[in-house]
Amino acid sequence: MSTTAENAKQLADLSATTLLRFATAGSVDDGKSTLVGRLLHDSKSVLTDQLEAVEAASLKRGQEAPDLALLTDGLRAEREQGITIDVAYRYFATPRRRFILADTPGHVQYTRNMVTGASTADLAVVLVDARNGVVEQTRRHAAVAALLRVPHVVLAVNKMDLVAYEEKVFATIAEEFTAYASELGVPEITAIPISALAGDNVVEPSAHMDWYGGPTVLEHLETVPVSHDLTSCHARLPVQYVIRPQTAELPDYRGYAGQIAAGTFRVGEPVTVLPSGRTSTIAGIDLLGESVDVAWTPQSVTLLLADDIDISRGDLIVPSGDAPPTTQDVEATVCHVADQPLTVGQRVLLKHTTRTVKAIVKGIESRLTLDDLSQHPNPGQLVANDIGRVTVRTAEPLALDSYAASRRTGSFLLIDPADGTTLAAGMAGESFATHKVLTTVEDEEGWDF
Repeated sequence: MSTTAENAKQLADLSATTLLRFATAGSVDDGKSTLVGRLLHDSKSVLTDQLEAVEAASLKRGQEAPDLALLTDGLRAEREQGITIDVAYRYFATPRRRFILADTPGHVQYTRNMVTGASTADLAVVLVDARNGVVEQTRRHAAVAALLRVPHVVLAVNKMDLVAYEEKVFATIAEEFTAYASELGVPEITAIPISALAGDNVVEPSAHMDWYGGPTVLEHLETVPVSHDLTSCHARLPVQYVIRPQTAELPDYRGYAGQIAAGTFRVGEPVTVLPSGRTSTIAGIDLLGESVDVAWTPQSVTLLLADDIDISRGDLIVPSGDAPPTTQDVEATVCHVADQPLTVGQRVLLKHTTRTVKAIVKGIESRLTLDDLSQHPNPGQLVANDIGRVTVRTAEPLALDSYAASRRTGSFLLIDPADGTTLAAGMAGESFATHKVLTTVEDEEGWDF
């Protein structure tokens, strides 16, 4: 392996061990933004001018102590109402790990924002007010985390200072939430008693809860074994660009560039190009201007094939012995994120990795109520924040993995072809609770595939 490739591997290994993407969620006034502000403040991840601005804003509002929630609630409407509306992304680091944090809203009408924030998260922090316990919105957020296959969930039982730091209160809430989330299929749940306002068990251990022997929130975030190693997964390379220099030095060079979505590719390996099904062998791999024998996710590479075959942007290069099936009938769970409804028979564009194709919503099988996980068959449409099962017929075959197998190649977007608005975020395959009812709708304007 060349020196450049060795350096790339070292950088990939470093990212794998030090980067954690996580999202926070919870009901209104459970203290999400205060927790995030406390986390940033106590880990010394706040610039002096930022803290001064928060202190000035807090004094203007008549508060003696700085309101740390203002570190994340940046919109004017958020500060005026004391709530989170949009997803607030924050980047910070400690000596042990780097973090990308998505602080998501708590209101029911902003469920789509939580889906956006948690879609790429390795861990979700769900807050609960110790005085109220597990409420409807808590169950909703647990369900969204389960649907999105978030592998780690932290239950942060907040405002323990308002219940006299009682162990029994914490234990009751933790038991109820763990039982519910486990039924949804959440693989790992960690419960931590905290007071975001006072700083108990956020960054530093609490002196008021000697009965708790577990990690603080930051300690858990720094040490949770989150695997970014997708090299053992099904190898997938969505083609982003075809490189043809046609220069005197490189008259016959034809490379297929893109970021490896999952798995590992090696020189000499037989591969298949989807959806065409054409086959060839990897003749070379270019990485950072150097030739290498092997490449893995998430590296951006250029593959050279032994045969000149028709490949363009949107095609998927996979190992010949591990090719996903192609289909024109996509059955999936979608979260509707647009203000206009999604209806049966609607023309859409489906974007999967680097491929975008025309499609029609052939059926909306059911709408999921997150409160009790009940299915409502044949709702006819999905409106903003709805989650439902749909069947989409595409104009061209697509090679999708199931979302359960790969969050990157099992996800897609539905887009309005008229103005490019994102309509829905989709997860191919089965959700945790489905009742398959297929509906077919004829289209009279030439989009019936």
